[in-house]
Amino acid sequence: MSTPAANTYEALNEQTAIQLAVQLNLFPADAQLSCREIGDGNLNLVFHITEPSTGRGSIIKQALPYVRVIGEGWPLTLDRARMESEALKIFARYAPDYVPEVYYTDEQYAITVMEDLSHLTIVRTGFAEGAVYPLLSQHIGEYLAQTLYGTSDFALGADARRELALQFHNPELCKITENFVFTYPLIDDESNDVEPGLQQVAQQLWQDQTLLLEGAKLKRHFMTSAEALLHGDLHTGSIFASDEETKVIDPEFAFYGPIGYDIGLFISNTLLSALARQDNSRELLLHHVLTVWDVFSTRYRELWQANNQEHFADVPGLVDDQLQHILEDTVGFAGSEMMRRVIGLAHAKDIEAITDDAKRVHIKSSAALLARDFIVNRGQYRSAQQIVYALQQADQGVDITHG
Repeated sequence: MSTPAANTYEALNEQTAIQLAVQLNLFPADAQLSCREIGDGNLNLVFHITEPSTGRGSIIKQALPYVRVIGEGWPLTLDRARMESEALKIFARYAPDYVPEVYYTDEQYAITVMEDLSHLTIVRTGFAEGAVYPLLSQHIGEYLAQTLYGTSDFALGADARRELALQFHNPELCKITENFVFTYPLIDDESNDVEPGLQQVAQQLWQDQTLLLEGAKLKRHFMTSAEALLHGDLHTGSIFASDEETKVIDPEFAFYGPIGYDIGLFISNTLLSALARQDNSRELLLHHVLTVWDVFSTRYRELWQANNQEHFADVPGLVDDQLQHILEDTVGFAGSEMMRRVIGLAHAKDIEAITDDAKRVHIKSSAALLARDFIVNRGQYRSAQQIVYALQQADQGVDITHG
């Protein structure tokens, strides 16, 4: 396939995106095409190209060499587009039903062309509008087990895992996570966005030496534990879904890290959406937390038994120890992500949409104290049911700041 005519990087616009789609034979040469730039993130351009007469569509995503909302003052590597494309292809080996198909990539122009998912809805948006997505946690649990086990030492062997990990050296985007998830929310940093009613809680947390110690340990674990190929940013804004279908998108933060991180991000964002619900549908979202862990752990155990390169795989208790290790990490990382969604820069949209100030501050305060418990007491968690129970206790105002 041909590439854009220029020989240096140039950002696409709607017209040149259409030209590229025609060049790549995504549509007939005489097709009447329309294009809309739909990117709502900070790092990329995303073009939705459609042929209205047939309903066919395609997505062209292009990485920008800087943070979009800031401009050239915050440069970023374009290599993240290669990593995203390669990650999608690797995840498709293990969980093809749950990732979009990649049609074409161009490293020089940081372009990825992929399947149109416009018939689905971003889960974060759907949750904010009251959707539930009954199969979501079953699908995500399967995706997590297949991709995280499949790219680990246990499935690949240590040598193959190390070789694959070299392809996903992603220091710039990992640095964003290290700062905005693990560091800034736990200190009085200028990037934090703390509304006035939450200032007292925030100050209390910033002075909590036990929290700072355990938060620092989690950050170090994130930075040094190359257990599996992670999506790296698996919040509900990185998932498209309907009542029958689920697709995971945007793995540009992909790197080799601790298995519990991806699981923790999904769980924490689901918990925040549950806290924002004031009706009976809250229980349906909490059920997703139970289901995703149940499906993940069950499937992980099956994969362990079916294909394992570890010499000691059959030693009684080893898989149980591994799953407990992953659960503790999941809980701790869920706490770190929850803290950044309440005190840090990027907030949970469905909580921010609550117009009653007292109710919104109560939910944020509950979430912040719950996040603290997850980080500090992660080693005490033995089941997903305990996670759900902790949220219910926090929302009822029960003191969970001990430990």
